[in-house]
Amino acid sequence: MTTLFIADLHLSENEPAITAGFLAFLQREAIHADALYILGDLFEFWIGDDEPNTLHTQVAQALSELHDKGVPCYFIHGNRDFLIGKRFAKQSKMTLLPEELVIDVYGEKILILHGDTLCTDDPGYLRFRKYIRNPLIQKIFLSLPLFLRLKIANKLRRQSKLSNRTKSSVMMDVNQLAVIKKLQDHNVIYMVHGHTHRPAIHDLTMDGQVSKRAVLGAWHDTGSVFKIDADNNIELISFPLQED
Repeated sequence: MTTLFIADLHLSENEPAITAGFLAFLQREAIHADALYILGDLFEFWIGDDEPNTLHTQVAQALSELHDKGVPCYFIHGNRDFLIGKRFAKQSKMTLLPEELVIDVYGEKILILHGDTLCTDDPGYLRFRKYIRNPLIQKIFLSLPLFLRLKIANKLRRQSKLSNRTKSSVMMDVNQLAVIKKLQDHNVIYMVHGHTHRPAIHDLTMDGQVSKRAVLGAWHDTGSVFKIDADNNIELISFPLQED
């Protein structure tokens, strides 16, 4: 009995090896799990469920097949694919979750989220996040022609890369006080998130009790997965995306 967590695959047509590794992971590993949780940034960017894209169809079919074989898949939006909607969720048979949620995993309460809201040392990003998560702004964007949406998305990605080059490593990581507050707000001692691309399991003493924050890595040359079993053992697994 295992439950799996992944995030930050950033799937795109320009990175076929990552897609191949992900599809292989679904067939070889996820098929044996009780559930799969994807904690955001499954795709490099998303401009709407109506975009005709072979990659999106391929991934939706693979996730749908996973569901049909008895493994449910749950999805939390990331900062790159927050526009994934009900249409794609239906095609892939994924369950869309709120941006943060406490789940029960073999009797243990765990807070799951993408992780970008924990980066409170980057107020500029949080302001931008609030703006683009506004339902009205999203509705206006999704009403634009596809070619214009793609143009806007590419411009924002370029600006983001340039901006990140000038940010310190501290600014781009989570804020410890924000982590503590989030755990306290949800009354839990376990958290799993992605976003920072810094895979690790961190111990944190809070109110005299040891808490754990598990951070997923991005999928570049290797895949990154957290596995939790029925005995509440948590393991960070990395594996090559391409076989030698």
